[in-house]
Amino acid sequence: MSRIGFLFPGQGAQHIGMGKQLVEQYPAADALFDQANEILGYDLRRLCFEGPSEELDSTVISQPAIFVTSLAALEKLRVDAPDVVLGCEMAAGLSLGEYTALVFSGAMSFEDGLKVVQKRGQAMQDAADATPSGMASVLLLDLPEVEKIRDQAQAAGVVEIANYLCPGNLVLSGSNAAIEKVLEIAEAAEARVVPLAVAGAFHTKIMQPADDRLRDALSKVEMKTPEIPVISNVDASTHTDPSDLKDVLVRQVISPVRWEDSIRSMLDQGIDEFYEIGPGRVLAGLLKRIQRKIPCTVINDS
Repeated sequence: MSRIGFLFPGQGAQHIGMGKQLVEQYPAADALFDQANEILGYDLRRLCFEGPSEELDSTVISQPAIFVTSLAALEKLRVDAPDVVLGCEMAAGLSLGEYTALVFSGAMSFEDGLKVVQKRGQAMQDAADATPSGMASVLLLDLPEVEKIRDQAQAAGVVEIANYLCPGNLVLSGSNAAIEKVLEIAEAAEARVVPLAVAGAFHTKIMQPADDRLRDALSKVEMKTPEIPVISNVDASTHTDPSDLKDVLVRQVISPVRWEDSIRSMLDQGIDEFYEIGPGRVLAGLLKRIQRKIPCTVINDS
């Protein structure tokens, strides 16, 4: 019998039209968007379904949008395959997706989770606006080679490895000058480099102002012990104490996302079937690069 793990996507998975079919076909998904509109104070449903893309892609909108759409996709799975949901033994989410995983696990309510995600998105946007910065995926190189590029680019400004996604896919994050240097060095090394369409240098010390504001936001919500283990991005470990959960969420904003280690931790603990729940299918692709033989079903409205 398979041991099931759920994966929830992070920022970058958004696209115009996401969630529309879920809302049309599943009343519980429709109710989530109604509740979200009331909590947020604006029409998230319209932005997800119609855009415009420049609004949907902004950090302050995309984070709540992905959070709500992922939980709407979960409602689809509850109807179509309830035994899969009941049988899930472990969950993880990429950056923002960790909040979705914690709501699924029962550690946070939907309302509290959405309120914190809204404040997180605004705080990260403000930190990015204060320090022009960005991120770039470096493909086809091993970790020591990427570390060498990082070290060389640091002469131009702050730059850190922000995401350890899978073999041959790491993300560097830093000031605009440092990222430009990364592109120059990596291209000279014949690596494939992809600048990311994000507002700033997430998961670096540039986000420290957001870190402080997030700590304040989390202090005002109730956190419970998760009903199933949730793997933390910060250390690829599980945490059960509510105060520890809040601490790792705060640390996550300025710490690298250890996604490959998180997936390997789930595999080591016996998870042998995955479901990616939410917009896009990036996590299923990363899983194939980590362990090709493990199946992953994508649950969204595409």
